Amino acid sequence: MNEAKKKHTFVICAYKESSYLEECVKSLKNQNQLSNILMVTSTPNEYIEKISRKYGIELKINTGQGGIVQDWNFAYRQCKTPYITIAHQDDIYFKDYAARAIKMLEQSKKPLIYFSDYCEIRNGQRVTSNRLLQVKRILLFPLRGRLFKGSTFVRRRSLSLGSAICCPAVTYAANNLPDPVFTVRYRSDEDWEAWERISKLKGDFLYDSTIQMGHRIHEESETSLIIGDNARSLEDYEMFCKFWPVPIAKILTRFYSKSQKSNEL
Repeated sequence: MNEAKKKHTFVICAYKESSYLEECVKSLKNQNQLSNILMVTSTPNEYIEKISRKYGIELKINTGQGGIVQDWNFAYRQCKTPYITIAHQDDIYFKDYAARAIKMLEQSKKPLIYFSDYCEIRNGQRVTSNRLLQVKRILLFPLRGRLFKGSTFVRRRSLSLGSAICCPAVTYAANNLPDPVFTVRYRSDEDWEAWERISKLKGDFLYDSTIQMGHRIHEESETSLIIGDNARSLEDYEMFCKFWPVPIAKILTRFYSKSQKSNEL
């Protein structure tokens, strides 16, 4: 077994019949440093099973409670390696993602999470810069250097104005993190809430400022569906209250809701 397979697992969360699933699988199979690959689903069907067979990927079925957060926690628990990436079925990972993640995690005395910069994929095209991406890069700028990677204060300030960390771009150092990672009662800010809790722990946030994956924006994505029913604004307010007094949290929630339009085509 190569070194990457001893250290790292990509676990794909497959749901229903996404036309982008195979592209995600190919991007993981084409990594310059090959990791373990698993696939999980709570909606088993012939389409998912066919792709898992085609690429020789073990498929595990979540027979417990379904839902995006439940699926993520189930996926996380299937992995036996110290480093875990929960791959979203619509997204793609560029060839150096695994190698860069493992290298940075191994260089840290106590890693918590690795996360890279990302681009958006809209209508099949890669978008490397827009207002939302620029704002996120500004928020994460203090974490680019080694000086603040272990600073609770700095990373909480980076998180205090929104969730700048792209969830599918994250690799988890499982041995240093709580289980479960995600809180089930959250539906849209489950990732931001996880980063907020993890930010309080001793250890390193390892930010790779190079673009190592592509996050797809499309009408059927979970983010777009949640935005449509206003569930996100309620959770946004609760998250801002973790960092700010109530009056400021209310103001920030109004401004933050406008940024959600960036997830609409």
